[in-house]
Amino acid sequence: MDYLENIRAQIRKGILEFAILVVIEEKEIYASDILKKLRETELIVVEGTLYPLLSRLKRHELVTYAWKESKSGPPRKYYKLTAKGREALESLKDSWKSLYTSINSLRKNNEKGN
Repeated sequence: MDYLENIRAQIRKGILEFAILVVIEEKEIYASDILKKLRETELIVVEGTLYPLLSRLKRHELVTYAWKESKSGPPRKYYKLTAKGREALESLKDSWKSLYTSINSLRKNNEKGN
């Protein structure tokens, strides 16, 4: 892997948990649907990456899950945010806005020649 691809991979890894919380924010969601949404945005492509992250988020009490019967097979785990998870997500959104603003400010200054 070349150096720039490594940087891109590190950025993706750094924001995956934030992205998962964003996906779960609106409603209870099945893990394969989380994976599908992350794949659509090219944030994650490997299923094996998702489950350890969901376990970590659960361990830190940011998400919880409930087993629900499925019409097409065994029961499924549906994930949702906890109150602590909602607070964490709001904090991460603020951090994201701040980082975005900082990077754009640097870019604009460079374009002006400063």
